[in-house]
Amino acid sequence: MPEHEKLDYVEYPARDLAATCNFFGQVFGWQFEQYGADYSAFTGQGLDGGFYRSGLCSNTRNGGALLLFYSQDLEDTLARIEAAGGRIVTPIFEFPGGRRFHFSEPSDNEFAVWSDR
Repeated sequence: MPEHEKLDYVEYPARDLAATCNFFGQVFGWQFEQYGADYSAFTGQGLDGGFYRSGLCSNTRNGGALLLFYSQDLEDTLARIEAAGGRIVTPIFEFPGGRRFHFSEPSDNEFAVWSDR
């Protein structure tokens, strides 16, 4: 149930909507609901959201927000991202509290994965 004045939904552009949905389905097991040819929504991932067809992309170089996934096995998640066609933008590095890396998916949106292990 949505909570009053809490983050509830996120939307990202997708240059290749089908490839982006396929990537997240393959790597993270996401399932999508199609709303016409230009929008795909996902739920049950900690924060619901969707991808809309657009020639734009979101990355930190352009001031875009960075969403982070948590992983109990950083190297395994990185390998699955690469196997699904993702590109590592920033290799694994340490920070106070853990390690993380940044990646882009087929529509070139940037995300990160972190672990406290």
